[in-house]
Amino acid sequence: MTLFDPGDPLNQDFTDTIGDILRAALEPRRTGGPADVLVDTAEEYAGGGKRLRPAFCAWGYLAAAEPPADPGDLLRVAASLELLHASALVHDDIIDAAATRRGMAAAHVRLAQTHETNGWQGDPEAFGRAGAILLGNLLAAWASDLADSRLDALPGDPARARALLASTRTQVNTGQYLDAVAQAQDPRAARRDPDAAMRLATSVIELKTASYTVTRPLQLGAALAGGGEGLLDALANVGSPLGRAFQLRDDLLGVFGDSAVTGKPTGDDLREGKLTTLIVHAMEDATHANANRLAGLLGRPGLSEDEVAQARAIIRDSGAAARVEADIAAAKDTALRALAAAPVREDARRGLTSLVRLAIDRKA
Repeated sequence: MTLFDPGDPLNQDFTDTIGDILRAALEPRRTGGPADVLVDTAEEYAGGGKRLRPAFCAWGYLAAAEPPADPGDLLRVAASLELLHASALVHDDIIDAAATRRGMAAAHVRLAQTHETNGWQGDPEAFGRAGAILLGNLLAAWASDLADSRLDALPGDPARARALLASTRTQVNTGQYLDAVAQAQDPRAARRDPDAAMRLATSVIELKTASYTVTRPLQLGAALAGGGEGLLDALANVGSPLGRAFQLRDDLLGVFGDSAVTGKPTGDDLREGKLTTLIVHAMEDATHANANRLAGLLGRPGLSEDEVAQARAIIRDSGAAARVEADIAAAKDTALRALAAAPVREDARRGLTSLVRLAIDRKA
């Protein structure tokens, strides 16, 4: 097995190497004081996950160039995307008031527990939120540090790579805000004006997920190898539909997934009232009575398991889940056709084809 196996781009060698790089980047952040709990929590957030973003970055590089003789510099830049992702997850969990992440306590919950364990003064929950906000900021800064330490060592233009990284940070934060806007909407608005609701949901997908999960990592990798604008544009044509399909799969898993596999309680997206494509379809296509019932269930933090089951039944009976599955299949087909036409090296085409399937055909 090799680091860059077109048939298995998320192979154990690759994911282990990314994990080793992240641990090596985080360990020097320890000072021996009370702030070390931030490093502990950062390691937990960065220690799991599918490693898709580093993989898309690495295969974006291979789309333009042969594998480097020493892949260390490339993989360190690629691994920095996992720290940026961890930053987004920490902040996302605060915004959503999520209790768990990947089966563990969310950062703000863990830091609240630290406050309680030490018997400190003040409100533990407020302390936990404040600490997690700062941890998210630190992770974003550490991601930049890790990438910047290696950009100049790679054959591409470091200024172009830095611009892509800056764009990634801007887009994910803008998408996060639009996600909060969508969550603040009355679900009934999706029934009154489904086109407007769908435009908002699609904007969230494109900025919060498609760009920073697929498109920008692909383009960053290609830029690190010295790839031209034509290649970067072709990779965007692959990344945008693939990123949409990735998020649509997440939307289905957030409602219908197995919590033992996803690491988050099933139904949390319903409790948070996320106005996803799935919910827009359900509000548009459900009967009037069911749409009103669903709207009354969405966004209630105390939603019981029975009420989650009711919401799931309404969504399924409306045909929304089937519509989203069809949307995923169409986006996957678009991504694969764009990949077939892209001017990439053939082993990269095979590796990226494998990544398309891994990103979409999953249970977590």
